[in-house]
Amino acid sequence: MKLTLSLKAACGVALLCCYATATSNAQSAPLKLKQTIPLPDVEGRIDHFAFDPAGERLFVCALGNNTVEVLDLRKGERVHSISGLGAPQGVGYIPEANRLFVANDKDGICKIYDAKSFQTVGELNFGDDADNVRYDETTKKIYVGFGSGGIAIANALDGKQVGSIKLSAHPEAFQLEKNGTRIFVNVPNSRHVAVIDRDKGEVIARWQTDLAFGNFPMAIDEANHRLFVGCRLPSKLVVLNTDSGNVVAKISISGDSDEIFYDSKHHRIYTICGAGKIDVVDQTDPNTYVISTRIDTGDGARTGLFVPERKALFVGIPHREAQHAEIREYEIE
Repeated sequence: MKLTLSLKAACGVALLCCYATATSNAQSAPLKLKQTIPLPDVEGRIDHFAFDPAGERLFVCALGNNTVEVLDLRKGERVHSISGLGAPQGVGYIPEANRLFVANDKDGICKIYDAKSFQTVGELNFGDDADNVRYDETTKKIYVGFGSGGIAIANALDGKQVGSIKLSAHPEAFQLEKNGTRIFVNVPNSRHVAVIDRDKGEVIARWQTDLAFGNFPMAIDEANHRLFVGCRLPSKLVVLNTDSGNVVAKISISGDSDEIFYDSKHHRIYTICGAGKIDVVDQTDPNTYVISTRIDTGDGARTGLFVPERKALFVGIPHREAQHAEIREYEIE
């Protein structure tokens, strides 16, 4: 009888410990699902996003559907769909002009829209594969990666192209320094990160990623002089020193990464992976990184957007069999 009671007591303590651990983990989870917005009738791949802070709208490139989906985050629903596009890959929102720049793979056309009426107000023709879009708020310039190796520069307010920078192959994700003149560009087919001087309009360095290839997504931590590069072959997060270009860390991550964001407030990296995971990587110090959490999403869910002022991470879930197309908003804890 004493042994049975002891076993029961031990089991009870173990259950309480498990419950306490589970409760603690739930409370300390860095991302909490806030809302899910369905995208009925949206088929195929979902690519990159843009955010309208004043209107609380999210713009989503539905590449496989040839549309840009416009979501009202206050209502939690889709309110418009821009159709007739050619595999839209990148989108940039210009608050000062309330305009959208939508970069299309087909023919390299970047269409410019009034973001209230959604009427076309202009376009830029880059010839082929217009892809990632970045906006420099200080200079009011739009940067668009395109074709077999170039980044185009256009005035955001009048939509006129003012320059182009040559690269060795097609650019994927790139980041603009806010406190400097450099652009860091993933050039996966050339197996390097290109460093551009914006003032000179040319590549000034090429950095290697220590035998990790397929470098598509990228994020930057300017305060600590660190560049985060997501590689697919093998699946690694490579951390580069932006002063020297040296590799300072490599962390194994989930497969098919296509989006990386750095959260400077919490010293975290959010990696969205097509293998159906968000990998949350903690930055202990500029040279030390560890995966703290993996959050299940959906097969092929590899793009999204981090909006720090909203404390939100958005993730696009494509339609795959029983998995419905939707956008998930995770609250940053």
